[in-house]
Amino acid sequence: MAFFQNSRPSREPFLNAPPIVLWLIGLLLATHALRVFLPADWAENILLTYALTPARYAAAVAQGIPPSGLFGLIAPFVSYLFLHADFVHVGINSLWLLVFGPVVARQLGVLKFLLFFVFCGIVAALVHIAVYWGSPMAVVGASGAISGLMGAGMRILYGRLYGHGAGLAPILSRPILLFSLVWVIANIVSGLLRIGVIDDVALVAWVAHLGGYFAGLSAIGPFDRMPIGRRLHPAGTLSD
Repeated sequence: MAFFQNSRPSREPFLNAPPIVLWLIGLLLATHALRVFLPADWAENILLTYALTPARYAAAVAQGIPPSGLFGLIAPFVSYLFLHADFVHVGINSLWLLVFGPVVARQLGVLKFLLFFVFCGIVAALVHIAVYWGSPMAVVGASGAISGLMGAGMRILYGRLYGHGAGLAPILSRPILLFSLVWVIANIVSGLLRIGVIDDVALVAWVAHLGGYFAGLSAIGPFDRMPIGRRLHPAGTLSD
């Protein structure tokens, strides 16, 4: 694909992932395996409780939020990222995380990388809830957050490619606009064809993908400037 040509330094091995990325992939796989091997009623209850369901929030607005139900409204914004429909679903997300996670992890460092991942996932969830307000369809999967890593990663990679040093390619630069256009069109098509929808569960809808992507695209700059954590060198070592 033309967007990825020569976008990584030649001395940096492909998919030479920092440990934090591998640990995050391991967590995605472990949480899915744990749910799969639990008794069926337990696994179903976890899905009903911790998946992201827009109808739950519409009901809370209409009926009010009881104090005992506040955790049940907040937790799914993060927990849905670690729930997947099957091993194919979590495997695909793990592969995409392995592709786009390393460059962002090295740019931000461990702590900011994790915060950034969760931030993109939360924005993806908020956008999905807003567009599908009141929908009873549950949403699961980390691809909204990983789409944010994709947006951030493209700005980092093209920033290096076009001589911005440690800086980021501008959002309105030609390669970023072209890649964003392709990503938007691909997700609109998948939405029209209902790709990634199985019965009453969505494997993170196309709207969430776009919400996460543009969150990552725009927020990587502020996150990069946050004076916390340390960056990772390509070899995985830390620097101030």
